[in-house]
Amino acid sequence: MPSIIDFRSDTVTRPTPAMLEAMFSAKVGDDVFGEDPSINELEQKAAALFGMEAGLFCPSGTMTNQIAIKVHTQPGDEVICDALSHIYLYEGGGIAFNSGASVRLLQGNRGRITAQQVADAINSNDVHKPVSTLVSLENTSNRGGGACYSVEEIIAIKRICESNHLTLHLDGARLFNALVATNEVPTTYGMLFDSISICLSKGLGTPVGSVLLGTNAFIQKARRVRKVFGGGMRQAGYLAAAGIYALDHHVKRMAQDHEHAQAIATCLQRKDFVGQIMPVETNIIIFEVKGRFTPKAFAEIMEKHHIKVMAISPTQVRMVLHLDIHPSMVQLTMDVINSL
Repeated sequence: MPSIIDFRSDTVTRPTPAMLEAMFSAKVGDDVFGEDPSINELEQKAAALFGMEAGLFCPSGTMTNQIAIKVHTQPGDEVICDALSHIYLYEGGGIAFNSGASVRLLQGNRGRITAQQVADAINSNDVHKPVSTLVSLENTSNRGGGACYSVEEIIAIKRICESNHLTLHLDGARLFNALVATNEVPTTYGMLFDSISICLSKGLGTPVGSVLLGTNAFIQKARRVRKVFGGGMRQAGYLAAAGIYALDHHVKRMAQDHEHAQAIATCLQRKDFVGQIMPVETNIIIFEVKGRFTPKAFAEIMEKHHIKVMAISPTQVRMVLHLDIHPSMVQLTMDVINSL
């Protein structure tokens, strides 16, 4: 049977042989006791990379985001974020379930909000209103087609947060894609955010895991919440070893994913059944399907050619590039699209 070319998400990646070798040779211990050397190394490495004090390894990005929200807020507080944010759309109502907080949703540009929008959304000191406590950004924006924030806008948002005593969290599930695309350095983000969640199992290609970054005091509180959430793991250093390898070897190569996304988007532009394509900044392509195909029908015909894509709405399809998509697969995919 021909191999499947899977564009549904960058979460479908599998460890490379070299990553597996690093995992097999990992030194491990009981992380709940703080005795897993590989996890300790990963947490310290990630924190140092962003110039932050400490890190916390967790099973998923949903957990790291939800822990951060729990630590930053009290029940009844309000979280400000874009209406397309992962923390709102795709984390099971966790803000309400875990933290008892409400959400102020802003209509940004492809998942990105502005400093002025944040300023306008902060509630006055009125007992009728929830207390605005936390602003959460997502970079890159998943539902925004991999759109990147400018550092200048983040700086402006940070100033608004500081002047109004709000904390600032970053859902950086695809932050490394943004760093590669914009040539920014991680320490810039470490200076701007009170907490950052980075995912290891998307573009970086590990099987499992995310790291939450912040101050020592913040991570101490986060470690307690992780335990309550059931995220304390034992000999998970095998997974951490994959993260260490990925940070050393899989960041710069993301530029190839971005190039592949551009090539496929250019191919799609020539087809009469393709409508608007979101600007491709990183590794995500979101495009409208019209006329002779619905998104579901397009996905079905692509699957007949052993290519998986995702219909994400009644009008849109998403394709995500990642390290398991090789140049020959990109060319084959474009050949299939051209044949339709």
